[in-house]
Amino acid sequence: MNTGILLVNLGTPDHPTPRAVRRYLREFLGDPRVVPLPRVLWLPLLYSVVVPLRSRRVARAYRRIWMEDGSPLGVYTGRLAQALEEETGVPVTVGMRYGRPSLRQGVDDLLRRNVDRIVVLPLYPQYSKTTTATVFDRLSAVLARLAVIPSLVFHSEYHSEPAYIDALAASIEAYWQRQGRSQKLLMSFHGLPDKSREQGDPYYHQCVATARLMATRLGLAEQQWQLVFQSRFGPAKWLKPYCVEVLQQLPGLGVEEVDMVCPGFPADYLETLEEIAVTNREVFLQAGGKRYRYIPALNDSPIHVKMLRRMLLDPVDGNLGNHLG
Repeated sequence: MNTGILLVNLGTPDHPTPRAVRRYLREFLGDPRVVPLPRVLWLPLLYSVVVPLRSRRVARAYRRIWMEDGSPLGVYTGRLAQALEEETGVPVTVGMRYGRPSLRQGVDDLLRRNVDRIVVLPLYPQYSKTTTATVFDRLSAVLARLAVIPSLVFHSEYHSEPAYIDALAASIEAYWQRQGRSQKLLMSFHGLPDKSREQGDPYYHQCVATARLMATRLGLAEQQWQLVFQSRFGPAKWLKPYCVEVLQQLPGLGVEEVDMVCPGFPADYLETLEEIAVTNREVFLQAGGKRYRYIPALNDSPIHVKMLRRMLLDPVDGNLGNHLG
C-alpha cells in the first residue's frame, strides 16, 4: 500500500486583519466541541457580540507575531511537513482543523499522490475532546464523501511517547546549555474548564503525566519545576493552577528567575508567542521577578523531525510503525 502522512494542526487566520480573524473565529468558536452550548443560544451571541468584540484585538496580537511567510503556526507546520517528507520519503501534507489548508485539502492532496493509506497525526500530544476529537469528527465528514475510503491510522495522542519526551528534553537541555538554567521551570498547558475532568476527558491527567515524565527525564527535583495552565477564559472554574497566578506568587516565594515551556504546543503560535512569551513575562516582572524566558516549541527543528520519524516509523517505540509501508 502507498502510505501518506497527514499532519493536523489547529489552524490560523489567513491574514492578521479583523476580517480574516472574524472568519477564523466564527469557524473555531462555532464548533460545538469547542463551545458546548446550545446552538440556538450560542451562535447569535457569537456572531453579534463575541466575534465583533474580539476580532480587532486578536488581529492586533497576530500582527505582533506575524512572520514574513505568514502566521507562525502555519509556517512552522508547513516546514515541518516538508522536512518530514524529505526525512522519510513518505508523502506528507498539512490539514488545519480551522482555516486553510483545510482537512479536505490535505486529504485530497494525498489522494492525488496515489496514497491509499493515510496516517493522521493531530499535533496535540495530550488528547482532548476539544481538539483531537473534533479533528476526528471533521475528518470523518471529509472521508464520507469519497466513493473509496483509504485505509486510516489515527494517532489520537502521544503524551507519554518516549520519542516525544526525549525531543522535548533535548530541546530544553540545548537551550540551557546556551543560555544557562533559571531557578524554576514552568510547564504550561492550555487550560480547559475544570468540569472536563468530571466529563471523562483525559486531558488533565495526560498533562500531569507529560510534566512528570519531563521532570524525571531532565533530572529535576520537585521544587525545580511546576505544572500550570494558561489561557483561562470566562468566569467558570478552569484547570488549576493558573499560570498567571503562579507567576504573580513566585517572586514572593523567592523565585526570581523562571523558564517557561509549553509541552502541549508542538509549534509556536499566538498563545505561546504573544500570551506566554510577552504578556505573562510582564506579569512576572511586575510581580518582582528578575528574569523570565520562554523556551520555543519544537517547531520545524531537526529534533522534531527525527522525533516524528521515530514515533511513526519505528515499530518498537511507535504505535504506527507496523501500519506503514
